[in-house]
Amino acid sequence: MTQQIVLTGIKPTGTPHMGNYVAALKPLVEMSQTNKTFIFIADLHALNIIHNPDEIRKHTYEIAAIMIALGLNMNNAVLFRQSDIVQVSQLATMLMNVTPKGLMNRAHSYKAATDKNLAAGVDIDAGINMGLYTYPILMAADILLYDADVVPVGADQKQHVEFTRDIAGYFNNIYGKTFKLPEPMIGAETGIIPGLDGRKMSKSYDNVIPLFASESELRKKIMRIITDSKLPAEPKNPDESTIFQLYKHFASGDEIADLRVRFERGGMGYGDAKQELFEKINSVLSGPRAEYERLMANTSELEPILANGAASARVVAEKTYERVRRAMLGK
Repeated sequence: MTQQIVLTGIKPTGTPHMGNYVAALKPLVEMSQTNKTFIFIADLHALNIIHNPDEIRKHTYEIAAIMIALGLNMNNAVLFRQSDIVQVSQLATMLMNVTPKGLMNRAHSYKAATDKNLAAGVDIDAGINMGLYTYPILMAADILLYDADVVPVGADQKQHVEFTRDIAGYFNNIYGKTFKLPEPMIGAETGIIPGLDGRKMSKSYDNVIPLFASESELRKKIMRIITDSKLPAEPKNPDESTIFQLYKHFASGDEIADLRVRFERGGMGYGDAKQELFEKINSVLSGPRAEYERLMANTSELEPILANGAASARVVAEKTYERVRRAMLGK
């Protein structure tokens, strides 16, 4: 992996939570230690959902501060705003001319929106803008512009990379080999990250733990985790416990094994287990939390970082776009 280019985008549509950290942010920081890593804050994609520029700006700063606070290796990582690279919109326009409409009809995001409209008995395209419909083309431009080798995605996002490969293939078949075909990187099996109620941690379920919740809020959230009615003396199944499932993403192998034993043999109440979970998460995240809070209080420090990232990304983007323009327009 050391010679490969990694690329991912993070949409600034809300404050990340523990599920985002475990599934995406932590692995991304780890990959940046040894790989050239392009990370764009996808503010153009956010326009499908958020129409308030102040909100997009706030979430953009949050993501930048979070990645830096978590230890992103800035010697290898290129962190930038998507909208700072004009070539991404230019390339998306070019790619629209080789992308079949039928491919867009099969996009998960579009199908989910039309299915919702059909179920509600309204026009199939009600409330659907072209930003949503052409979302996969802009995503393909994001990926292809930087000659990415691998794109870390969750299993439910694999289609984005598959569509990118399809679009790149259409282009290469018409104009000759211009793009490399990126590979999706599905993370190591982490399972579904449970929320406070045991369901998948999701803002739509209102069951999340904010990544950098204050110490008091973190403890309050963890103490709200729903458990079964087993008494302290009774054995408990760690694999069915939200407490244990969260704990194992922050603890060492020996600590995980020890807690598993104590769950299975009984003698520990859920209150004590929650306290251990709080202490473990707090010990891991207290340092990054402090740095995040410092950066968010001094967002002027983030602007040059994002500007430098954009300058580095633009060097690669310009070369790729020029290659495409020569292939399509002969100049």
